[in-house]
Amino acid sequence: MDALTLLEKDHDTVRELFSQFKTAKERPDTNRMRSLQQRIFHELEIHTAIEEEVFYPAAEQVGQEAEELVNEGVEEHHVVDVLMSEIRGLEAEDDAWVAKMSVLIENVEHHAEEEETELFPKLREVFGKDRLAELGRQLEQAKQRRQQASADPSRYAAMSRDELYERAKQRDIPGRSGMTKDDLAKALEDADA
Repeated sequence: MDALTLLEKDHDTVRELFSQFKTAKERPDTNRMRSLQQRIFHELEIHTAIEEEVFYPAAEQVGQEAEELVNEGVEEHHVVDVLMSEIRGLEAEDDAWVAKMSVLIENVEHHAEEEETELFPKLREVFGKDRLAELGRQLEQAKQRRQQASADPSRYAAMSRDELYERAKQRDIPGRSGMTKDDLAKALEDADA
C-alpha cells in the first residue's frame, strides 16, 4: 500500500470512530464515549507518531509549500496531544470532557482534510509510485512497531506515576490514589490480562 493510501485509511478509521463517538454523545452513552475515546487516542497516537517519524521528513524535502504544510501539521499534532492530555485528566461525565473531545474531533477532521486536499496531491505528483510505495512500507513497519509496543505490558515501566494514575483512573482501578508507580504499573498489567 502506498504511503498516501495508508494515511488516508488511518484518517478514515478515525473518522468512523468520531462518527460513533458523536452517536454515543447524542444518546448520551458515557461508557461508550469513554471506550471510543480510548480507541481514538490509540489510533491518533500511532498515526501522528508515524507521520512525524517517516512521512513528514520526506514531505519536507518537496519544497517550501510542502514544508509549510508539514510545519503546520506538526503544530496541529501538538494541539491534539495537549487536548488528549487534558481530556485524560477529566471524568467522562464532566461537561468539559465532552467539549474537549468535540474540539479534538473538529481539529483532527480539519487536519486530515487539509492533508488530503493540499499536501497529498502535491506529493503524489512529485514522489511517483515507487517512492510512495517505499514510504508506505516504511510507514507500515513503523506502525507495526508502535502497535506492538503499545500491546506490550512492559510499556507501563516507561510511564510517569501521573500517566499511570490517569490510566488507572480511566480503567477504574480501585485503590489507585494510594498506589506507588510500581503498584500502578502492576495493577494495569493485571487489568490487561
